[in-house]
Amino acid sequence: MRYCKRCVQPDTRPNSRFDEFGVCPACNFQDEYASIDWDERRRELDAIVSETKLHNYSDYDCIIGVSGGKDSTRQAMFARDELGLRPLLVCCTYPPEQITELGCANLSNLVSLGFDTVNVSPGPQVWKRLMRNGFFRFGNFGKSTEMALYASAPKIAVAYRIPLIFLGENPAITVGALCTGSTSGDANKMKNTHTLQGGVDVVTEEGVREQELFWYRYSSDEEMQMANLRVVYLGYYIKDFFKVENEKFSVAHGMQIRNDPPEDIGDISGAEALDENFVVVNQMFKFLKFGFGKVTEQVCEEMRLGRMTREEAVRLVKAYDGRCAKRYIESFCEYLEITEKEFWEVAERFRGKDVWEPDGNGGWKLRASIDERPAT
Repeated sequence: MRYCKRCVQPDTRPNSRFDEFGVCPACNFQDEYASIDWDERRRELDAIVSETKLHNYSDYDCIIGVSGGKDSTRQAMFARDELGLRPLLVCCTYPPEQITELGCANLSNLVSLGFDTVNVSPGPQVWKRLMRNGFFRFGNFGKSTEMALYASAPKIAVAYRIPLIFLGENPAITVGALCTGSTSGDANKMKNTHTLQGGVDVVTEEGVREQELFWYRYSSDEEMQMANLRVVYLGYYIKDFFKVENEKFSVAHGMQIRNDPPEDIGDISGAEALDENFVVVNQMFKFLKFGFGKVTEQVCEEMRLGRMTREEAVRLVKAYDGRCAKRYIESFCEYLEITEKEFWEVAERFRGKDVWEPDGNGGWKLRASIDERPAT
């Protein structure tokens, strides 16, 4: 295990490849940022908009999947106010037991800004069964829920013949997850990402009927071609589409953030995944598997933008990365109807043994110290 020589990203992210100089993909992409012709990108985006309007037979120009959080709020307002589009917002909502009051308030805020919205609510019983299966089989309870979140927008687009879907950031560029099949604005191969690979069948069990899986199945290539559907990373075309900037913009337009301390949620901003709390558990599991969590991603972006020193980034990562208050684990176990003993057995089963080593006191420590400045 090693850390990028320019940021604090470890080389354990799935489908990420450090170069021969020990630099992560996201830092290499950031090197190109200063030379980007943003006027040309805007012309490319305007051409997409013009083509969409020319061949659009729907009352809406595009679909944006939303939660009411920082990224979806900014996308929705950019599409309407900057591009002159009429977007239909699609929200795949969590079951009542899972969604937070903060999430409900933020979605209501976004709708109140003047948008038509469709809410998709997959059946909570099957939702929970698939979450349990993902948790025990992959150490990833979000495998099925991510499928529903990403599949709902194409389903609506095909049904209503809306030819364009906007997503936010391209994770290949922003965090170096080279599994999207694209390092541009093209998001049509998003369903090939690590989380969505294999489809819902990998977490399905006997007794779940096919019709109950409708919202978890991403539209086929044939369906998308018949609908002339195009999926685009809108963030690729916005010069300052970054975490902090999106948060500031959305807060200015009514979005509320968490007031939990970072040692409870493993998040130094309080503006991530506001619509449910189990994400805190999920990020802890990512930390156990790969040796990094949400804070690493947050500080790496700030380092790449020249707004944070390595010393400050290391301090924040050591203090808060992968942190998860006990109350979130208890709530998660209660929801999935499992014991905390079962929870920790799964956690240890999926701990990355190439990332962690025994500390000699019955615990674990990272094999590589983040204190070490990468070799030049």
